[in-house]
Amino acid sequence: QVQLVESGGGLVQPGESLTLSCAPSGFTLDVYAVGWFRQAPGKGREGVSCISHNSEDTYYEDSVKGRFTISRDNAKNTVYLQMNSLKPEDTAVYYCAANWGDQSFLRRCAMTLSPDQEARIDYWGQGAQVTVSS
Repeated sequence: QVQLVESGGGLVQPGESLTLSCAPSGFTLDVYAVGWFRQAPGKGREGVSCISHNSEDTYYEDSVKGRFTISRDNAKNTVYLQMNSLKPEDTAVYYCAANWGDQSFLRRCAMTLSPDQEARIDYWGQGAQVTVSS
């Protein structure tokens, strides 16, 4: 059962943009903190950007600051990650995650997650491949 569904991934050239979307199945996201984590082959699942349930707090990994923007539209029950000026280093599978509790989730968003830490997140999507290559 897939409870979060990502869309919008694909293959782009460096400097181009993509927007990822995350939508739940069977529940509403408005009470959950939501974020995006990415995992490249041989790497851990690292936090990219997260947003609190009320959009008052956000986190961006240093390498994406100024390029990525996270937002949520509760009316559409969707969270977005706008990715501009994409670089080859951004290539990864991007996972949407949702968690009850803003502060605990935002702390984990600033980390590369261990498997145990991944398991503590309430909901995960299946991942969307983002490939940035010439």
